[in-house]
Amino acid sequence: MSFQARDGFTVATSAEEAVDLLGQLHQQATQALSQALKRYLKERVAPDASQRTLFRYPELRLTYQCAGEIPVSTRAYAKVQVPGVYSVTVTHPAAFRRYLLDQLTPLMHDFSVRVEVGVSDRFIPYPYVVEQGDELAGSGVTAAELSRVFPSTDLSAACDDVADGLHDWEHADPFPLALFDAARVDFSLRRLVHYTGSDWRHVQPWILLTNYHRYVDQFIRHGLDQLHDGSRFVRMVLPGNIVVERGMEEGEAQAIIAGVVWHRYQMPAYHLIAEDGHGITLVNIGVGPSNAKNITDHLAVLRPHCWLMIGHCGGLRQSQTIGDYVLAHAYMRRDGILDRVLPPNIPLPALAEVQQALQEAAAQVTGEKGDALKKRLRTGTVLTYDDRNWELRWAQERPLINLARAVAVDMESGTIAAQGYRLRVPYGTLLCVSDKPLHSEIKLPGSANAFYERAVSQHLKIGISALDLLRNQLDSLHSRKLRSFDEPPFR
Repeated sequence: MSFQARDGFTVATSAEEAVDLLGQLHQQATQALSQALKRYLKERVAPDASQRTLFRYPELRLTYQCAGEIPVSTRAYAKVQVPGVYSVTVTHPAAFRRYLLDQLTPLMHDFSVRVEVGVSDRFIPYPYVVEQGDELAGSGVTAAELSRVFPSTDLSAACDDVADGLHDWEHADPFPLALFDAARVDFSLRRLVHYTGSDWRHVQPWILLTNYHRYVDQFIRHGLDQLHDGSRFVRMVLPGNIVVERGMEEGEAQAIIAGVVWHRYQMPAYHLIAEDGHGITLVNIGVGPSNAKNITDHLAVLRPHCWLMIGHCGGLRQSQTIGDYVLAHAYMRRDGILDRVLPPNIPLPALAEVQQALQEAAAQVTGEKGDALKKRLRTGTVLTYDDRNWELRWAQERPLINLARAVAVDMESGTIAAQGYRLRVPYGTLLCVSDKPLHSEIKLPGSANAFYERAVSQHLKIGISALDLLRNQLDSLHSRKLRSFDEPPFR
């Protein structure tokens, strides 16, 4: 490596050098903090001032002085618009290596920038180096005592001001280099483990979100088929970090799956991991916009390539049939969950690449085209409520629904799309009509079960096929539609 010291930071001449140095500094900091914590739990010896200076996040700094450079690429990210210094604290650089290289490499190629790495002034909170919590059990030391001795979580330092457009760019020094800093990322990584029941490192860059557990059963079946067919997938990780490896005997794999206690977790996640790093994660988010916002707040720090909502909805048109699909081209948000940061009058653009992939995938999986496909798959506005019994307000709601030309109603899609827009993650929605509440076609036990058996498998296949199509057009997927006037260089 060829580094030069400057103001306590080290200049990196390539993206690889920068990420390697970030990894070294983060490892040194977390090891020092972990060792000091273990010593305190065992011997009650507090770290001195000089030791505490080691417990800090590494920082990535980029300086751009040549205004007016125009990159040869039309990509939406990895570009700087105004001269200045940009910086961000970084956590787990080894796990985020692919992402960091994807951002730094084109930046350093297309722009005259100086990239430096050093130690920031932001401390790593001690809970973020405690892997399982077993270290604290039986020690007799309370969390309150540890927070007096070691750096603790400061929620005022973990915020979404950059993503929400609240950051003061005019007076910023330095400018933010990315949407999320290290404290915000670490906060979400721990929440992901809590809610999904698996290590955040298993989450794949292509994400399916669903509101019915029946999709999970089909996803597991699909995963087993892929692992036995010699595909690009190498393992499947289930809640509780239960692993099914490629090449396992069917009986052994089924025994492992039967032992998964998924109901311990609020939003269990299932990960189909690929050799090329482009695997698929399915999260059963349950019902409601609160869950939808919660999980996407945390998934966003992993900078996924896309998330798609595949679930059930109520059809609002007489011409629809139970089992038909709805491809959302617009969203009417009546959930209220994001109104303070993204008012409902802000339009959410349909992303052409995602829409086309979902429609093409539907044609491939159903085998229907032209008018036959149009009869099964309807495009239009999806209405998202926070009230499952919205029908009881039908007289009041009807005029607005009519004006919006809504074709379907659910409780998650508008929230997930709004979160994708807000947090710069490509998004899309394909729903399946499971009932028609305005036309006396409701879910009765017998008909509902027959519908589920018939529809869920095909619907899931469409979602997976759409992600496969999108995987081949990454350069255009990260749309400029999601970028505002003031944007950090990293996506």
